[in-house]
Amino acid sequence: MDIGKFLESVMISFGDAMWGTPLVILLLGGGVFFFFYSRFVQFKHFGHAINVLRGKYDDPDEEGEISHFQALSTHLAATVGMGNISGVAVAILVGGPGAIFWMWVSAFFGMATKFYTCSLAIMYRGKDSSGDLQGGPMYVIREGLSKKWYWLAVLFSVAGMVGVLPIFQANQLTQVIHDVVLQPLGMGDSYFTTSWFSIRTSDLFTGIFLTIVVTAVIYGGIKRVGTVAGKLVPVMVVVYFVTVMIIIAMNYQQVPAMFALIFTDAFTGNAVLGGAVGSVILIGAQRAAFSNEAGIGTAPMAHGAAKTNEPIREGLVAMIGPAIDTLVVCTLTAITILLTDTWHTTSREGVSVTLQAFDTAIPYGGYILALCAFIFALTSLFSLSYYGEKCYSFLFGAHRKKQYILLYITSIIIGSVASLKAIMSLIDGMYATMAIPTMISALILAPRVMEEAKKYFAKMKLEKST
Repeated sequence: MDIGKFLESVMISFGDAMWGTPLVILLLGGGVFFFFYSRFVQFKHFGHAINVLRGKYDDPDEEGEISHFQALSTHLAATVGMGNISGVAVAILVGGPGAIFWMWVSAFFGMATKFYTCSLAIMYRGKDSSGDLQGGPMYVIREGLSKKWYWLAVLFSVAGMVGVLPIFQANQLTQVIHDVVLQPLGMGDSYFTTSWFSIRTSDLFTGIFLTIVVTAVIYGGIKRVGTVAGKLVPVMVVVYFVTVMIIIAMNYQQVPAMFALIFTDAFTGNAVLGGAVGSVILIGAQRAAFSNEAGIGTAPMAHGAAKTNEPIREGLVAMIGPAIDTLVVCTLTAITILLTDTWHTTSREGVSVTLQAFDTAIPYGGYILALCAFIFALTSLFSLSYYGEKCYSFLFGAHRKKQYILLYITSIIIGSVASLKAIMSLIDGMYATMAIPTMISALILAPRVMEEAKKYFAKMKLEKST
């Protein structure tokens, strides 16, 4: 019996079962509700959000561990990663160009969702077993809802421990190293084979190397992760942006037709078997959730650590996230893939498609993308561990949180040698499970966020007039 194939089929079935119509309605429908219920407050005050992010209102004496900027950088380090580079390629290959349109829609409403979920993360911070202040959906549920809802906090934490494992990032980063570094040198194609499985030897050694690097950083805690992310993420986003702008400038005549293709395909579903528009929407919503994680619950855990006593400020900062990682970075990736037409002309999958697109578009494009992918993936590997630790601490006690690191770093090696399809199905399924407690609690507590928002903006107006 091929155990690898059996486990892959189980994971794929799990992912497909969780991402059904009810969950899409919960995420997209919830985002639509938040968008209108907020009366567009988070968009009307986008400029104020930027000022908060710049540190204009920072107070070192307020509760929390990291600044607003570090909180956003920590979360972006986890989201601006392989989901934006590889996940977009997967969306186009499976759902066609139209899937990108539905990623945009999901991200647009996801901004509203993050405003609520991350405001709640500050409003209902709770203390862990060590007496330290923590934020996240599990604490929002425990502190903001009655005991009958506590099972949702447990469900979120269990799914969170698995959902944030870095197996996808490790898998795709390993593929980048193989395609860009090892394969051109005629290396990396030897396999270790048993009666149960077959793995590429270079992938195993790459996984071990990544494990050593990640371990050195994450044992420094959230402050070290926030510092590293705050320095690396902005630089790589700029490099990625400039590179794609060059590609667009070289192919500017094709850009209008490319955007027309995205919009028309979004409502025809031609790239999906059977031409099902619903399938395109589902694929777009899945990949958007994996890209910006709006409604999943990871962002509230990062923003819940911010130094602030004003919940609305953190909600405003958090909603900038989907604008950066999905509306900007994912769109850049999609433009490159569509302009070079590699989604039609390759038999590759995941990050290899994007690598081929960059290589086709400009000289040394593959190397530039490899550098960006390496930094994006590494920062994701650093940040995701923090989320898993918090979930583990909630269930088993803060004094045991370092036990989770052993599971986390071991999964890097597993992810490096595992099947991409199996990995994505497992993570998709766990993200779907995490979304259920996050969205239910946010919908129930939404009126309290609006009460807090009215007080906050009245206070800001008063301070401005005096």
